[in-house]
Amino acid sequence: MGSNPTHSPLVSVVITVRNEAPHIEQLLESLLVQEGPLEVVLVDSESRDGTREAAEAFAARHPDVLRVFERSGSRGVGRNAGVHEARGEFVAFIDGDCFADSQWLKQLQAGLVGSPVVAGRTVVVGKHHYGQLERVELLQKGFDVTFPSCNLAYRRELFLGLGGFDTRFTTAEDIDLNMRAVQAGATITYRPEAIVYHHMRTTFLRFLIQAFWNGYGRKQLTEKHGSLWGRYRVRRLLSDQRGVMAWARLTAALAGYATRVATGRVRRLSPEPGVQDLNATPT
Repeated sequence: MGSNPTHSPLVSVVITVRNEAPHIEQLLESLLVQEGPLEVVLVDSESRDGTREAAEAFAARHPDVLRVFERSGSRGVGRNAGVHEARGEFVAFIDGDCFADSQWLKQLQAGLVGSPVVAGRTVVVGKHHYGQLERVELLQKGFDVTFPSCNLAYRRELFLGLGGFDTRFTTAEDIDLNMRAVQAGATITYRPEAIVYHHMRTTFLRFLIQAFWNGYGRKQLTEKHGSLWGRYRVRRLLSDQRGVMAWARLTAALAGYATRVATGRVRRLSPEPGVQDLNATPT
Protein backbone atom coordinates (compact mmCIF):
# COMPACT_ATOMS: atom_id res chain seq x y z
CA MET A 1 0.00 0.00 0.00
CA GLY A 2 1.57 3.27 -1.10
CA SER A 3 1.18 6.46 0.89
CA ASN A 4 2.12 10.11 0.79
CA PRO A 5 1.00 11.52 4.13
CA THR A 6 2.71 14.87 3.52
CA HIS A 7 0.48 15.83 0.62
CA SER A 8 -2.56 13.55 0.92
CA PRO A 9 -5.08 13.72 3.77
CA LEU A 10 -6.23 10.56 5.50
CA VAL A 11 -9.26 8.89 3.94
CA SER A 12 -11.44 6.62 6.07
CA VAL A 13 -13.11 3.86 4.06
CA VAL A 14 -16.35 2.96 5.85
CA ILE A 15 -17.98 -0.42 5.18
CA THR A 16 -21.18 -1.90 6.60
CA VAL A 17 -21.64 -5.64 6.20
CA ARG A 18 -24.04 -8.39 7.08
CA ASN A 19 -23.46 -11.99 5.97
CA GLU A 20 -20.94 -11.19 3.24
CA ALA A 21 -18.56 -14.09 3.86
CA PRO A 22 -18.31 -15.00 0.12
CA HIS A 23 -17.04 -11.50 -0.73
CA ILE A 24 -15.32 -10.06 2.35
CA GLU A 25 -11.78 -11.27 1.63
CA GLN A 26 -11.88 -9.99 -1.96
CA LEU A 27 -13.14 -6.60 -0.78
CA LEU A 28 -10.52 -6.18 1.94
CA GLU A 29 -7.71 -7.35 -0.31
CA SER A 30 -8.78 -4.77 -2.91
CA LEU A 31 -8.55 -2.03 -0.28
CA LEU A 32 -5.14 -3.14 0.93
CA VAL A 33 -3.54 -2.15 -2.38
CA GLN A 34 -5.06 1.35 -2.51
CA GLU A 35 -2.84 4.41 -2.46
CA GLY A 36 -3.00 5.91 1.01
CA PRO A 37 -2.97 7.23 3.53
CA LEU A 38 -6.13 5.37 4.46
CA GLU A 39 -7.83 3.45 7.19
CA VAL A 40 -10.70 0.98 6.87
CA VAL A 41 -13.55 1.04 9.40
CA LEU A 42 -15.79 -2.02 9.08
CA VAL A 43 -19.11 -2.18 10.94
CA ASP A 44 -20.70 -5.61 11.09
CA SER A 45 -24.45 -5.96 11.65
CA GLU A 46 -24.72 -9.29 13.46
CA SER A 47 -23.43 -11.51 10.67
CA ARG A 48 -24.04 -15.21 11.17
CA ASP A 49 -21.97 -16.65 8.33
CA GLY A 50 -18.44 -15.95 9.55
CA THR A 51 -18.12 -12.47 8.04
CA ARG A 52 -17.04 -10.80 11.26
CA GLU A 53 -14.58 -13.58 12.10
CA ALA A 54 -12.99 -13.27 8.65
CA ALA A 55 -12.77 -9.48 9.02
CA GLU A 56 -11.23 -9.75 12.49
CA ALA A 57 -8.66 -12.25 11.21
CA PHE A 58 -7.78 -9.80 8.43
CA ALA A 59 -7.53 -6.97 10.99
CA ALA A 60 -5.17 -9.06 13.10
CA ARG A 61 -2.85 -9.36 10.09
CA HIS A 62 -3.21 -5.67 9.15
CA PRO A 63 -3.95 -3.75 12.37
CA ASP A 64 -2.57 -0.52 10.91
CA VAL A 65 -5.26 -0.56 8.20
CA LEU A 66 -8.47 -2.21 9.46
CA ARG A 67 -10.62 -1.75 12.55
CA VAL A 68 -13.76 -3.87 13.09
CA PHE A 69 -16.83 -2.93 15.11
CA GLU A 70 -20.30 -4.36 15.56
CA ARG A 71 -23.54 -2.41 15.39
CA SER A 72 -26.93 -3.84 14.49
CA GLY A 73 -29.31 -1.91 12.31
CA SER A 74 -29.70 -0.59 8.79
CA ARG A 75 -26.95 0.50 6.44
CA GLY A 76 -27.53 4.09 7.54
CA VAL A 77 -27.10 3.18 11.20
CA GLY A 78 -23.90 1.25 10.47
CA ARG A 79 -22.42 3.94 8.25
CA ASN A 80 -23.14 6.69 10.74
CA ALA A 81 -21.47 4.63 13.45
CA GLY A 82 -18.50 4.00 11.17
CA VAL A 83 -18.08 7.70 10.42
CA HIS A 84 -18.22 8.40 14.16
CA GLU A 85 -15.19 6.11 14.55
CA ALA A 86 -13.40 7.45 11.46
CA ARG A 87 -10.32 9.62 11.84
CA GLY A 88 -9.94 10.82 8.27
CA GLU A 89 -10.66 14.22 6.76
CA PHE A 90 -12.65 12.37 4.10
CA VAL A 91 -14.89 9.31 4.29
CA ALA A 92 -15.41 6.92 1.38
CA PHE A 93 -18.18 4.32 1.34
CA ILE A 94 -18.16 0.90 -0.28
CA ASP A 95 -20.44 -2.12 0.24
CA GLY A 96 -19.64 -5.63 1.40
CA ASP A 97 -20.60 -7.23 -1.92
CA CYS A 98 -18.20 -5.01 -3.87
CA PHE A 99 -14.49 -4.73 -4.51
CA ALA A 100 -12.43 -1.75 -5.63
CA ASP A 101 -10.26 -1.12 -8.64
CA SER A 102 -6.63 -0.56 -7.65
CA GLN A 103 -6.89 3.16 -8.56
CA TRP A 104 -10.24 3.71 -6.84
CA LEU A 105 -9.14 5.72 -3.82
CA LYS A 106 -6.53 7.69 -5.74
CA GLN A 107 -9.22 8.82 -8.19
CA LEU A 108 -11.65 9.75 -5.40
CA GLN A 109 -8.93 11.75 -3.67
CA ALA A 110 -8.23 13.64 -6.90
CA GLY A 111 -11.91 14.57 -7.14
CA LEU A 112 -12.13 15.59 -3.48
CA VAL A 113 -9.49 18.27 -4.03
CA GLY A 114 -12.12 20.43 -5.72
CA SER A 115 -15.45 19.04 -4.54
CA PRO A 116 -16.82 18.01 -1.12
CA VAL A 117 -18.72 15.07 -2.63
CA VAL A 118 -17.38 12.67 -5.25
CA ALA A 119 -19.15 9.71 -6.82
CA GLY A 120 -17.38 6.99 -8.74
CA ARG A 121 -18.51 4.52 -11.40
CA THR A 122 -20.06 1.23 -10.31
CA VAL A 123 -19.61 -1.71 -12.66
CA VAL A 124 -21.78 -4.79 -12.22
CA VAL A 125 -20.03 -8.15 -12.44
CA GLY A 126 -21.82 -11.43 -12.97
CA LYS A 127 -23.51 -13.28 -15.78
CA HIS A 128 -26.99 -11.86 -15.25
CA HIS A 129 -27.67 -9.24 -17.88
CA TYR A 130 -30.35 -7.48 -15.82
CA GLY A 131 -27.44 -5.99 -13.89
CA GLN A 132 -26.66 -3.71 -16.83
CA LEU A 133 -29.87 -1.68 -16.52
CA GLU A 134 -29.44 2.07 -16.17
CA ARG A 135 -29.95 3.86 -12.86
CA VAL A 136 -33.14 5.97 -12.59
CA GLU A 137 -31.74 9.48 -12.26
CA LEU A 138 -33.17 12.20 -10.02
CA LEU A 139 -31.99 15.78 -10.41
CA GLN A 140 -31.44 18.38 -7.67
CA LYS A 141 -30.24 21.82 -8.81
CA GLY A 142 -28.86 20.21 -11.94
CA PHE A 143 -26.96 17.46 -10.09
CA ASP A 144 -27.81 13.78 -10.32
CA VAL A 145 -28.30 12.77 -6.67
CA THR A 146 -28.83 9.05 -7.25
CA PHE A 147 -25.18 8.03 -7.10
CA PRO A 148 -25.17 5.04 -4.73
CA SER A 149 -23.23 4.91 -1.48
CA CYS A 150 -21.36 1.78 -2.58
CA ASN A 151 -19.04 4.22 -4.39
CA LEU A 152 -19.31 7.63 -2.76
CA ALA A 153 -16.96 9.93 -0.84
CA TYR A 154 -17.69 12.92 1.40
CA ARG A 155 -15.68 15.49 3.24
CA ARG A 156 -16.27 14.28 6.79
CA GLU A 157 -17.06 17.78 8.07
CA LEU A 158 -19.87 18.12 5.52
CA PHE A 159 -21.22 14.66 6.32
CA LEU A 160 -21.40 15.44 10.04
CA GLY A 161 -22.88 18.88 9.37
CA LEU A 162 -25.70 17.27 7.39
CA GLY A 163 -26.45 14.86 10.25
CA GLY A 164 -25.27 11.82 8.32
CA PHE A 165 -27.60 9.26 6.80
CA ASP A 166 -31.25 9.51 7.82
CA THR A 167 -31.71 6.13 9.49
CA ARG A 168 -35.49 6.15 9.01
CA PHE A 169 -35.07 5.25 5.34
CA THR A 170 -35.49 1.63 4.28
CA THR A 171 -33.56 2.39 1.09
CA ALA A 172 -32.64 5.63 -0.75
CA GLU A 173 -30.84 6.98 2.32
CA ASP A 174 -27.91 7.78 0.02
CA ILE A 175 -30.15 9.75 -2.36
CA ASP A 176 -31.56 11.68 0.59
CA LEU A 177 -28.04 12.49 1.83
CA ASN A 178 -26.97 13.68 -1.62
CA MET A 179 -30.10 15.82 -1.91
CA ARG A 180 -29.41 17.50 1.41
CA ALA A 181 -25.78 18.08 0.43
CA VAL A 182 -26.81 19.85 -2.78
CA GLN A 183 -29.48 21.83 -0.92
CA ALA A 184 -26.74 23.00 1.45
CA GLY A 185 -24.72 24.31 -1.50
CA ALA A 186 -22.33 21.39 -2.07
CA THR A 187 -21.38 20.13 -5.50
CA ILE A 188 -21.27 16.48 -6.53
CA THR A 189 -18.45 15.53 -8.89
CA TYR A 190 -18.71 12.35 -10.92
CA ARG A 191 -15.37 10.66 -11.42
CA PRO A 192 -15.81 7.63 -13.70
CA GLU A 193 -12.17 6.61 -13.23
CA ALA A 194 -12.98 5.71 -9.59
CA ILE A 195 -14.34 2.22 -10.24
CA VAL A 196 -16.04 -0.18 -7.86
CA TYR A 197 -17.15 -3.63 -9.00
CA HIS A 198 -20.48 -4.82 -7.61
CA HIS A 199 -21.53 -8.47 -7.55
CA MET A 200 -24.96 -8.79 -9.14
CA ARG A 201 -27.89 -10.38 -7.31
CA THR A 202 -27.67 -14.10 -7.99
CA THR A 203 -31.35 -14.70 -8.76
CA PHE A 204 -34.03 -12.81 -10.66
CA LEU A 205 -36.25 -12.91 -7.56
CA ARG A 206 -33.64 -11.11 -5.46
CA PHE A 207 -33.26 -8.57 -8.24
CA LEU A 208 -37.02 -7.88 -8.15
CA ILE A 209 -37.03 -7.65 -4.34
CA GLN A 210 -34.27 -5.07 -4.53
CA ALA A 211 -36.27 -3.11 -7.12
CA PHE A 212 -39.35 -3.25 -4.88
CA TRP A 213 -37.49 -1.73 -1.93
CA ASN A 214 -35.86 0.86 -4.16
CA GLY A 215 -39.34 2.00 -5.18
CA TYR A 216 -40.39 2.00 -1.52
CA GLY A 217 -37.45 4.28 -0.72
CA ARG A 218 -38.29 6.65 -3.57
CA LYS A 219 -41.70 7.19 -1.98
CA GLN A 220 -40.03 7.90 1.37
CA LEU A 221 -38.08 10.62 -0.43
CA THR A 222 -41.29 12.37 -1.50
CA GLU A 223 -42.60 12.25 2.07
CA LYS A 224 -39.55 14.14 3.25
CA HIS A 225 -38.79 16.42 0.29
CA GLY A 226 -42.18 16.89 -1.38
CA SER A 227 -43.20 15.85 -4.87
CA LEU A 228 -40.18 14.91 -6.98
CA TRP A 229 -41.80 13.81 -10.22
CA GLY A 230 -40.76 17.03 -11.95
CA ARG A 231 -37.10 16.22 -11.25
CA TYR A 232 -37.14 12.87 -13.00
CA ARG A 233 -36.31 12.70 -16.69
CA VAL A 234 -39.57 10.92 -17.37
CA ARG A 235 -39.17 10.73 -21.16
CA ARG A 236 -35.68 9.28 -20.76
CA LEU A 237 -36.91 6.94 -18.02
CA LEU A 238 -39.57 5.47 -20.28
CA SER A 239 -37.28 5.26 -23.30
CA ASP A 240 -34.71 3.34 -21.23
CA GLN A 241 -37.21 0.58 -20.45
CA ARG A 242 -36.12 -1.78 -23.18
CA GLY A 243 -36.84 -5.46 -22.77
CA VAL A 244 -38.61 -7.68 -20.27
CA MET A 245 -36.05 -7.19 -17.50
CA ALA A 246 -36.31 -3.41 -17.58
CA TRP A 247 -40.10 -3.42 -17.42
CA ALA A 248 -40.05 -6.05 -14.67
CA ARG A 249 -37.77 -3.82 -12.60
CA LEU A 250 -39.98 -0.77 -13.18
CA THR A 251 -43.11 -2.75 -12.26
CA ALA A 252 -41.52 -4.03 -9.04
CA ALA A 253 -40.36 -0.52 -8.13
CA LEU A 254 -43.84 0.92 -8.71
CA ALA A 255 -45.25 -1.84 -6.50
CA GLY A 256 -42.84 -0.80 -3.74
CA TYR A 257 -43.80 2.84 -4.22
CA ALA A 258 -47.50 1.99 -4.00
CA THR A 259 -46.92 -0.14 -0.91
CA ARG A 260 -45.35 2.80 0.89
CA VAL A 261 -48.26 5.01 -0.20
CA ALA A 262 -50.69 2.50 1.31
CA THR A 263 -48.81 1.78 4.54
CA GLY A 264 -46.69 4.83 5.28
CA ARG A 265 -49.22 7.53 6.00
CA VAL A 266 -49.05 7.19 9.78
CA ARG A 267 -45.24 7.40 9.82
CA ARG A 268 -44.41 10.05 7.28
CA LEU A 269 -40.89 11.44 7.39
CA SER A 270 -40.35 14.94 8.72
CA PRO A 271 -37.71 17.17 7.12
CA GLU A 272 -35.27 16.50 9.96
CA PRO A 273 -32.48 13.98 9.28
CA GLY A 274 -31.97 11.11 11.65
CA VAL A 275 -28.91 12.18 13.62
CA GLN A 276 -29.36 10.04 16.69
CA ASP A 277 -26.92 7.41 15.52
CA LEU A 278 -23.96 9.68 14.79
CA ASN A 279 -22.87 9.82 18.40
CA ALA A 280 -23.52 6.17 19.15
CA THR A 281 -20.38 4.16 19.69
CA PRO A 282 -20.38 0.68 18.13
CA THR A 283 -19.10 -2.24 20.15
